[in-house]
Amino acid sequence: MNYNERANILVQALPYIQQYKGKTVVVKYGGNAMISDELREGVIADLVLMNYVGINVVVVHGGGPHISSYLKKINKESVFIDGLRYTDDETMDIVQMVLGGKVNKDLVKLIEASGGKAIGLSGMDGSMIQAKKISSEVDLGNVGEITKINTEIIKNSIANGYIPVIGSIATGEENKVYNINADTCASKIASALKAENLILLTDVPGVMLDPKEPSTLISELRLHEIPRLYMDNVIKGGMIPKVNCCVESVRMGVKKAQIIDGRVPHALILELFSKEGIGTMIY
Repeated sequence: MNYNERANILVQALPYIQQYKGKTVVVKYGGNAMISDELREGVIADLVLMNYVGINVVVVHGGGPHISSYLKKINKESVFIDGLRYTDDETMDIVQMVLGGKVNKDLVKLIEASGGKAIGLSGMDGSMIQAKKISSEVDLGNVGEITKINTEIIKNSIANGYIPVIGSIATGEENKVYNINADTCASKIASALKAENLILLTDVPGVMLDPKEPSTLISELRLHEIPRLYMDNVIKGGMIPKVNCCVESVRMGVKKAQIIDGRVPHALILELFSKEGIGTMIY
């Protein structure tokens, strides 16, 4: 790449940097982008860059592979029902340890090492996320659905220049602790903050007409176009809850929700700071 090409890329990013300055962007961080060292470094660099150019970045994370790894160490099998982890009391202890401790603090450490300022939180801190046992035909144990988001601690962190890094666990009545789906958690937090964007980092390019053919990626979707894609079985399987989260957040006031491929290096800045983007934008 010559100097002119490099300069053009930077100049093309300027209007998008101006557009997002002072706005809040909630990023759900998970999938292979959390496991691969190379991809993780790219995501962290993107988050710090976004923060440096004036974007209020909020990171919400899960930690499924790490939880499964720790359960394996105690010879406990991971059980999933309809895509949600069955969470008995013993599993909940591991979930709390991983999401409120190991994974959360590792992300904070990486952001700080890249020159950013981060503060590690979980939904338990400051009664940020309150939940109740999820309504389900099958008992899922300590899996919760969110009833309330208290944004005070998030806004205070942002006001003091920090990137809040939030683990997806919550408290309920009688000090009960619940495991919360990270996509849902990010969606609820984005809605409560009236964020400009909700971005879900996934392991697929986005919504595709043919899941085996990346060229069939649907770049933009308006809310009224989505029911037809459900009926035509275009949106199915693991994509259903992700699209549902995006739809709910947009209905609740988030300007745009994006599903992007976290396996693409620097996926976040490619999505935010370029005209084409790389995933599916729902608005």
